[in-house]
Amino acid sequence: MRSRAEIQRSEEQQNKMAPSPKGVVVTVPMLVLSVASAAIFLFFLISSLSSCPCSNTAITVNDQAFQRSTDRISATSEDIAWLKDQIHQNNLQMQQNILRKGINPRTRAQQLEDLNQFKGISHYKEDEWNNHTALPCPSELLVEEHHSNYGEPWAGGRDVFEFLADSVKLRPESRVLEIGCGTLRVGLHFIRYLNPEHFHCLERDELSLMAAFRYELPSQGLLNKRPLIVRGEDMEFSRFGSGILYDLIYASAVFLHMPDKLVWIGLERLVTRLKPYEGRIFVSHNVKFCSRLKGDECTKRLAALGLEYVQKRTHDSLLFNHYEIWHEFRRSKV
Repeated sequence: MRSRAEIQRSEEQQNKMAPSPKGVVVTVPMLVLSVASAAIFLFFLISSLSSCPCSNTAITVNDQAFQRSTDRISATSEDIAWLKDQIHQNNLQMQQNILRKGINPRTRAQQLEDLNQFKGISHYKEDEWNNHTALPCPSELLVEEHHSNYGEPWAGGRDVFEFLADSVKLRPESRVLEIGCGTLRVGLHFIRYLNPEHFHCLERDELSLMAAFRYELPSQGLLNKRPLIVRGEDMEFSRFGSGILYDLIYASAVFLHMPDKLVWIGLERLVTRLKPYEGRIFVSHNVKFCSRLKGDECTKRLAALGLEYVQKRTHDSLLFNHYEIWHEFRRSKV
């Protein structure tokens, strides 16, 4: 007869040899590792799912911030401070523009001579030299001689744009008409900002129009904006069609070169093209066509056209010591 100890040892051996219900021996360390792995996976899964709305929100906020930055037109004090800081951080000082490594300064006259003498800069030879340019541009325009047509720096065009755009709270869907846009010193900025076909201009000078069409619009990448620029004079606006109401009509240094009678004819034709009440006409420098009339005759003539004088305004240049005077009119009745 076996002893109690022998029977107990026999049972323990049988238990070790017997398979688990599924045929797999699961140890405690393996079970702990499996549970830990599942917990970690679940943690990252939940974190990933919960972060999705936050990510979308961040994108929306950034898009809104970008939209605000594109809506802003004039430079802010923060913008100017940032620019000055960049110049300071890079320790930049104005230097004389002379020949140096990798830089060969050429005057406009020298560039023009090179272009005319060599028929370009670097190009195909002999019969092939002129076959690879989609919009061949006259040399005089390529060296930007027309940028010196205004008696002040070309950069002043941006100042005019910012002043007028801020004054009328310009939006991309606004419509603008310029009387005498010249080579688009101001107009380029309007064309770039406005929706396609929303900038119109009447200009009489042929060379200025050539510079606008053959150099400025292509070189600035604005051909897709399709501005309506019409060659004409005597304040004739029939080619702009009917049914369009402008948010802004402006004439920069134009009316002072025209006979008073023609200015009044122009205003009479323009008033029905201006949005009532909200639309604005801006005239730069002076309004001698008005001031030369006696007493309150100017006010009466304006009222008869459905216009009223709003105020005299000025603005400063961002880049050079200059300010400009503007006179503001509005359409006072439908």
